[in-house]
Amino acid sequence: MSHRFTDVDAVREGLAKVDYLCDSGLAGVVYLADRLDKPVLVEGPAGTGKTQLAKSVAEVTDSRLIRLQCYEGLDEARALYEWNYKKQLLRIQTEREADVAWDDISTDIFSDEFLLTRPLLEAIRATDPIVLLIDEVDRVEVETEALLLEILSEYQVSIPELGTMEALQVPLVFLTSNNTRELSEALKRRCLYLHIDYPSMEREKEIVLAKVPDITENLADQVARVVRSIRRLELKKPPSVSETLDWARTLVLLGVQHVDAGVAAETINILLKYQSDIARASKELATVEGLDA
Repeated sequence: MSHRFTDVDAVREGLAKVDYLCDSGLAGVVYLADRLDKPVLVEGPAGTGKTQLAKSVAEVTDSRLIRLQCYEGLDEARALYEWNYKKQLLRIQTEREADVAWDDISTDIFSDEFLLTRPLLEAIRATDPIVLLIDEVDRVEVETEALLLEILSEYQVSIPELGTMEALQVPLVFLTSNNTRELSEALKRRCLYLHIDYPSMEREKEIVLAKVPDITENLADQVARVVRSIRRLELKKPPSVSETLDWARTLVLLGVQHVDAGVAAETINILLKYQSDIARASKELATVEGLDA
């Protein structure tokens, strides 16, 4: 199998072309995942670019993105495969009316024609380059986590009626977690580990400049500085990078050239979604250097 990246610099440069700015540490993990055929477990606060990393890698490598969105109650039928029971019943009725033997019917209805593939099996069976995103893996139960571990250990699926299906190519896999619960040691051992935290003020300014059309460097600098000040507070939910970008776009749409305390107070609901956080941040904004009342 040909590898997607030649070296760590190729990862950084490729991601930069699609406006995903990263350091050598992150790029190194992606490079090793490609070379070692290992999944990457990406942890960190919500909204720091974990999901976007997988999407950006898929874009850079011209791979098809297959996404399994995890949630409480996710089971094998939704993650891996299930049989099309309605279609099977229809076939049984039709062939019994034609006096077809049951042995022939049972063989027929447990075939590819009646198999409904879900994201994990779809990624295993694909012949084209795949990036598999298993998003918010910390939301699933331990039993489902065990299923993921089995798939990611062997890159094959055993279907009793059809036998074992081995991957035709190993997908590049990203599992994201918001740390809502502790993942098993077995799953962690199987993966390369990457933690994505909130960016530095300088990096967040670069992200704003890359992602928000028509914003000035001065306004991007003010946005990054204000967001950094707010994140230092004790908040229920600090602003994510995506919310920083939403705020920057809002300021551009409003024609704001300079963020003063009034503008910040009027638009802070774009950054924060809890009233207690808004009240606490509003007091802080009055003391941020460069924000005139």
